[in-house]
Amino acid sequence: MKYFSLIFFAILISSCSSTKQIVNNNENVKEETTTIKAQEGTPEVEVEVEVEELIKNEIPESPQPAKLEVANSIEHNVKETFNHETWNTLLHKNVTETGNVNYVSFKKNSTELRIYIDSLADNMPNEAWTKEDKLAYWINAYNAMTVDLIIRNYPVKSIKDIKDPWEQRLWKLGNKWYNLDEIEHQILRKMEEPRIHFAIVCASYSCPKLQNEAFTASKLEAQLTAATKGFLADNNRNEISSNTIKISKIFQWFSKDFKQNGNLIDFLNTYTEINISSNAKKSYKDYNWDLNE
Repeated sequence: MKYFSLIFFAILISSCSSTKQIVNNNENVKEETTTIKAQEGTPEVEVEVEVEELIKNEIPESPQPAKLEVANSIEHNVKETFNHETWNTLLHKNVTETGNVNYVSFKKNSTELRIYIDSLADNMPNEAWTKEDKLAYWINAYNAMTVDLIIRNYPVKSIKDIKDPWEQRLWKLGNKWYNLDEIEHQILRKMEEPRIHFAIVCASYSCPKLQNEAFTASKLEAQLTAATKGFLADNNRNEISSNTIKISKIFQWFSKDFKQNGNLIDFLNTYTEINISSNAKKSYKDYNWDLNE
């Protein structure tokens, strides 16, 4: 039976003057079906060979450039809804690997920082954005605005030396003026991702370090995990052993956030190399509000 199909296909190809003619005539022949009768034991077997299918198999259709461009655009949008490259460049330039911030340099580049914050204002998250894109947007927004707050008041020894630092509505995004408190408590914390507490930074020594790269949707999971593990492993901010933990007051202030999938010890054990006992003695470290420069 297979031999008859192959013979028919050879006759079809030879009857066409060129591959181009086959493609041009594709519309005329695609509905035609030839039935070949063959004797294969008893009874007689009918083999249907669809011309359209043979042509498709022999001459694969090449993707059109326009279709490829649209597909690539869609793939890009899935990965990153908003481009944080301006903020990423500023962080590379002004923040060390250990999280020390050069506010003098940031102040010299204040125009670039304002351009980035303006771009945030013109591109507010919407329902079409993924959770990862929204988290990356608001984490970067919080950190950029915190830096902006500091350089507006620089030189300053602590963010607490600024009057109502978390309540000042200094940044207009879309049609609304925002402050840091609202972004943290009314937006980020309500997204039920406790690791945001190790990504957003209050410009203080005891805070988690300001990362020297922007958060992005495509890398968010790895970035949040690395920030959490790095914070817990830093003995200046947390002292952890199997039976005793002396931890940041962040875990006291936002205790509810770390109990979504168990208790606090369960959360800590997920991101530490040390296996902490469920009966470990717990205390909290003093919080140093000195500027993280």
